[in-house]
Amino acid sequence: MAMQERAVRTRSALVRAAARAFDRNGYEGTSLSQIRAAAEMSMGALTFHFATKGELADAVQDEGWLLTEARVREALTPDGDPVDGLVSLTLALAALMEEEPLVRSAARLTRERAGGRAWTSAWLPAAQGLIEHARSAGVLPPVARPEVVADLVSHLIVGAEAQIRASATDAGRPAVDVGGQLARIWDLVLLPVRG
Repeated sequence: MAMQERAVRTRSALVRAAARAFDRNGYEGTSLSQIRAAAEMSMGALTFHFATKGELADAVQDEGWLLTEARVREALTPDGDPVDGLVSLTLALAALMEEEPLVRSAARLTRERAGGRAWTSAWLPAAQGLIEHARSAGVLPPVARPEVVADLVSHLIVGAEAQIRASATDAGRPAVDVGGQLARIWDLVLLPVRG
């Protein structure tokens, strides 16, 4: 039993070290040696759990996806206004990216490599559902085509990630209030909807 717990802790430490490295340096800019050193593990311990960098990247993407899916479930309220739900969802995703290297890595790895679980699949279906609900409830004006609103949400999330990454301090935290920026953008975008 103690050996299993140690293996779980070792694997988790490797995934977290890999997430920080992929977040900082990208997939191509990260080596197994860098991850091993950051995790303070032997290469044998690393390769026991992950034979390749691709397997490790898949594990990072899976963990980031699971964290994102959980945050999406927390952010959604079944009977709430779907537009408010969409705003809450994007703000929750921005906050999660600010605080969690696993999520930022999952987002970056989705763009930089083929394979692995796409980070967007953890949140885009929920956003599309909210958009469709808002459209069918007549909350969105007829000119607000669902695919264009989905594109807006995607661009806001990608922009939030870029802002977080560009403004990261030495401690890895953004130096600007990305959530506040996103909320102000939503206020502007929703002026015609809310009058």
